[in-house]
Amino acid sequence: MTGRRKSVHGEWSSRLAFILAATGSAVGLGNVWRFPYLTGESGGGAFVLIYLLCVAVIGVPVMMAEIMLGRRGRQSPVNTMRTLAQEEGRSPSWQYLGWMGMLAGFMILAYYSVVAGWTLAYVFRAGAGVFDSATADGVASIFSGFVSDPERLLAWHTIFMVMTTIVVSRGVKSGLEQAVTFLMPALFVLLVALVGYAMNTGEFNQALHYLFHPDFSKLTAKVVLDAMGQAFFSLSLGMGAIMIYGSYLSHTASIARTSIIVAGMDTLVALLAGLAIFPLVFAYHLQPQGGPGLIFKILPIAFGQMPYGAAFGAAFFVLLVFAAWTSSISLLEPIVTWLVENRGMNRVKASTLSGIGAWLLGIGALLSLNAWSNHKLLGKTFFGILEYLTADLMLPLGGLLIATFAVWRMSEESSRSELGLGSWSYALWRFLLRYITPIAIGLVFLNVTGLLTLFVH
Repeated sequence: MTGRRKSVHGEWSSRLAFILAATGSAVGLGNVWRFPYLTGESGGGAFVLIYLLCVAVIGVPVMMAEIMLGRRGRQSPVNTMRTLAQEEGRSPSWQYLGWMGMLAGFMILAYYSVVAGWTLAYVFRAGAGVFDSATADGVASIFSGFVSDPERLLAWHTIFMVMTTIVVSRGVKSGLEQAVTFLMPALFVLLVALVGYAMNTGEFNQALHYLFHPDFSKLTAKVVLDAMGQAFFSLSLGMGAIMIYGSYLSHTASIARTSIIVAGMDTLVALLAGLAIFPLVFAYHLQPQGGPGLIFKILPIAFGQMPYGAAFGAAFFVLLVFAAWTSSISLLEPIVTWLVENRGMNRVKASTLSGIGAWLLGIGALLSLNAWSNHKLLGKTFFGILEYLTADLMLPLGGLLIATFAVWRMSEESSRSELGLGSWSYALWRFLLRYITPIAIGLVFLNVTGLLTLFVH
């Protein structure tokens, strides 16, 4: 019975531990700025409804498939796909799906660590009162001066990568589980506290209207595609993280129920972040811009003007550090497990080598923000190339291939026994993955790569 295979790396002590870990993997910097921004600019509550529908139709079915493959294989993504393909009588080339996911996660970690380093640095900047009474030009100058200094970026990038490597090196129960058991509840507590502060300090009613008032006139094809993309990317699908976390999940845990809870918690964090951020943005007459500009150029202006702004600002950036840390841990884990399984390394050595590799690749990303900013390929810096290859190409393709293997190459008997679903719910899952999800992911892929425009015009 392949479902009873044991992982050599250990197992989560409970379903809650897996939920916290998977939610930690899904919750990242994008939840804090991108989801609230897209919601506000794309129809408020109307966008949220489309997003939730996309999570249900795309995100949850693919997450269930990825967890199912991980739990059935109980190995690194590469070895899992090789083993399952062999058991199902399929081509061994399916192992390259594991390689692609593992490589994508490794590349994402390289540039993600650079941005996470910014959040670490801003914890101390905000706490020290650097932004007190700062003007918009002053805050922008602080940020541009920071990003243009490769030595400072390198220092914070190094610190963050060491933090990530230490946790992963300690293993499943002593490292991953202990970290997320503390970090995720702390993240939720911080978020709720920041929302409470924003309710009393900012324009909370205006933020509620901005985020949740349905404006269906703003719903366009692009908005729907953006909602699809956000639903897929926000759940950390297609990069091996959910697959490897699934390999540590108990065989008695419900994959369907667990996936729904993780997707719900991920969405809750994004909405709470919006309720913490936008009351302050509106209270201090700032523009709710998207991207890193909101976090590092706009919000610090509010921190510098509000009562107890230094403490609030420091707490906000600590929240970002926690979100980034739990995500980065999951990005490093797949390649570490592969080194342990295939190269006979212990976790400390495998984590150290993997961390150094991602750190070195990250140096190229941080230099592309300053010293190498004029060196571009196809109009993109090294940072931009890493982001494009992973987010725009490898992740959608990985999700599509996961769905394809789960319902077209894996036998119905295998998937049914692993998922443990009733007849109706199993038929629905299989239908979504076979027909609806591939079309949706294909449209996301064409949209983010710009190819959809070519077809339309």
